[in-house]
Amino acid sequence: MRPFGLLFLLALSVGAYTALSSAPVTASEQDEADFYDGRTVQLMIGYSAGGGYDAYGRTLARHLGKHIPGNPDVVVKNVPGAGSLVLMNQIANTLPNDGTVIGAVNSGMPFEPLFGNEQAQFDVNEVSWLGNLSLVTSVGLFRKESGINKWQDLKAQAATVGATGAGSNTNTIPRVLAKLFDLKLTVIAGYPGSNDVGLAMERGEVDGMGSAFLSTIKAKNPEWLEPDSDVNIVFQLGRERHPDLLDVPLVSEMAKTDREQQAVDLLGARLIMGRPYVAPPGMAPERLATLRKAIEQTTKDPAFLSDAGNQGLSIDFVDGEEMQTFFKEVYGYPKEIVELLNGAMQ
Repeated sequence: MRPFGLLFLLALSVGAYTALSSAPVTASEQDEADFYDGRTVQLMIGYSAGGGYDAYGRTLARHLGKHIPGNPDVVVKNVPGAGSLVLMNQIANTLPNDGTVIGAVNSGMPFEPLFGNEQAQFDVNEVSWLGNLSLVTSVGLFRKESGINKWQDLKAQAATVGATGAGSNTNTIPRVLAKLFDLKLTVIAGYPGSNDVGLAMERGEVDGMGSAFLSTIKAKNPEWLEPDSDVNIVFQLGRERHPDLLDVPLVSEMAKTDREQQAVDLLGARLIMGRPYVAPPGMAPERLATLRKAIEQTTKDPAFLSDAGNQGLSIDFVDGEEMQTFFKEVYGYPKEIVELLNGAMQ
């Protein structure tokens, strides 16, 4: 099984926004409007303010309310901790499942139980996946002063990379690559968000970042992509070389064996759902359908797309049902490859 193959099915184009139908409101829709009228929906973000997850979450929150029946207020709350695992566990176990809580979590979070993280107290098939806003490319980058000019340099020269929590891509991806390809990478974890990691790199606290979403760089640090930038992008993890980074090698090009290639594919599967949104388990079917529809309608809203575009935030929507199907596919990956990756993460 190759999770990246499913990416072709999931790479949905963003269509033009369609105005709400003038058809009569059904009893179910009226019930939903009655519930949300005068209420507040909390959109919780599993990272500190200023990073990519925060930018996407706040942009969604500004436009989501008008697409939920009853037009509730949508307020943002940052809940940083353990690469969004703190928030994910709250969503799965303690937060209300009445449709008033939505969570924005790390793209790799759905895979934590698969890789044996005992702190991941949730079932990926029981929580309520609402939709994903972006399919992403991750890059590894280093300050030029570090002397890391290409990924092969990491085989001979030691370097440090900053990271957030244990389950985050900033932590997991460089650890796996170091183990798989014998790279001299040391991960310094504990930063509250990707923005903090980037600042640490610029201050010289660490040499680089082992995983940074290209969409976040475009939105927050576009100067890193300039020819005279102070950083070198030395590898990328994605389905294919990104059009903006045609000279940067893919991680899959490091692989020399089928086993390594399968491991890289599974690692890359963590990135496909780059900006996932989730709600607690056990939601009423009509409430779940309401939130899924509202997020999908928001991603077609010209005002939302303009807002996102002005920040350099790419939108490639995947609906909640497709997300659920994708995660089931990945959980069927060969056990020996899962164990290989799990061992590399330790």
